[in-house]
Amino acid sequence: MLFRGRSALRGIAARSTAMVVGVVTVVTTGLAAAPAVHASPSATGALRWAPCDAEAKPGAECATLSVPVDWNRPDGPRLDLAVARRQATEPGARVGSMVFGPGGPGDSGVAMVVGNIGRFSSEVRRRFDIVSFDPRGVGGSNPVACSGDLLAERPSPELRSQADFDATLAYNRRLRADCRARTGPVFDHLDTARTVRDLDALRAALGERKLTFHGSSYGTLLGAQYAEAHPRRVRAMVLESVMDHSVRTTREFLRSEAATAQDSFREFVKWCDGVADCALHGRDVRAVWHGLLDRAGRGELEDPAKPGASLSRSDLVNKKAFRKFYQADYAGLATEIARMHASRPLPASPTSMAPLPLATPVFCSDWRLPVRDYEEYASLVSTMNRTAPDLPHLLPIHMTAACLGAPTANPQHRLRVHGAPPILLSNALHDPATGYAWAVSVARQLGRSGVLLTYEGHGHGSVTSGPCMEDAVDSYLADLAVPPRGTSCPAEPF
Repeated sequence: MLFRGRSALRGIAARSTAMVVGVVTVVTTGLAAAPAVHASPSATGALRWAPCDAEAKPGAECATLSVPVDWNRPDGPRLDLAVARRQATEPGARVGSMVFGPGGPGDSGVAMVVGNIGRFSSEVRRRFDIVSFDPRGVGGSNPVACSGDLLAERPSPELRSQADFDATLAYNRRLRADCRARTGPVFDHLDTARTVRDLDALRAALGERKLTFHGSSYGTLLGAQYAEAHPRRVRAMVLESVMDHSVRTTREFLRSEAATAQDSFREFVKWCDGVADCALHGRDVRAVWHGLLDRAGRGELEDPAKPGASLSRSDLVNKKAFRKFYQADYAGLATEIARMHASRPLPASPTSMAPLPLATPVFCSDWRLPVRDYEEYASLVSTMNRTAPDLPHLLPIHMTAACLGAPTANPQHRLRVHGAPPILLSNALHDPATGYAWAVSVARQLGRSGVLLTYEGHGHGSVTSGPCMEDAVDSYLADLAVPPRGTSCPAEPF
């Protein structure tokens, strides 16, 4: 679910997760004043570019864009969105600006432009100013702020009774109230439909009559809903690692997420069985893995990153295996599993999971995933475990628990896009977070506008996965050359 492009993740995977979900969050321990917002009747105005801070790599320019906190009250309080760009490396060949929609939810587009410009192909950098922004509630754009003490009190999402379910509902209410008080009025306006309005304001501020856009993972939700709201303002749009916002029910969402994660585990086992260099080659990979899950459940598995500390089953699945699946780093995962298997067990002790990053205000604003009671929750967990028997405690069920009781401003619906030009969707066949079936579904919803480019490989992201993918995407963005429907590109070697 939460979600990032594979090539982007080579540089930033350590910060995340689709859902995978990472969020840039400001955490405080005392009740701080909410960030100031200023009431100004003025329009968003021109962007005033200046060099980014001294730590930024040379060439990055930063600016702020003033937008209403509530787009239904344009004369009300405003917030400043953080924006960054790198100008086209060959001004004479420049097409215009290309806006990158970051994933997560919660990834910083500014950090991508400032520190990871290599995420984009040399041809795109040559022909376009690369522009991105921190979505509202993230990074430099009025980030969500919450009490560190309250965050530390989060109950386990592994609910075992109706009492646990009720306690989670009560905790979620307390946390939302605390975060709202610390964050200010933007807290209630974080959904992607609002960010669509911000994106259109950015397009206008850049002086672009039509938008050229590349959205990755959660950023595909932003792109698709922009095309729905402003189909005739789209010049070109790439949706990479596609989220399907038409998945309506909680069970359907969780089952689809579990199925695509399990597919990646099966691919990992198949790879290891067939490659002599795999650190687990010739062994029963599933048996070794389930032994680690058992040790983690007893609190006996040491976290390789924190000597002496135990690793929970949830963190073993989500922070070890799943991250490697994002990067299609099967060799790295096999090596890490082999090392953990060979390590001495710790004395059995209770384990604690890493805190859930506060992507929840954004995610919960976009996804209505109701659960009536503990009985239904337990049934959903059983569905996930049957679908992904090798990957218990996947992050989507944690996010569902974190969203219990939360209002949803932008719930799921089928796309209704009329009059848009061709929109290029890019997805790996074996994506662990945004399954290929989601990309097929969104392409169908886009109708004549949807063109799906298939990468026959693995990992979360695909646009720079070898020359075939890169050339097709570059030609589309720069020259509006749409690949024939049904085009696919071969998997690149691991």
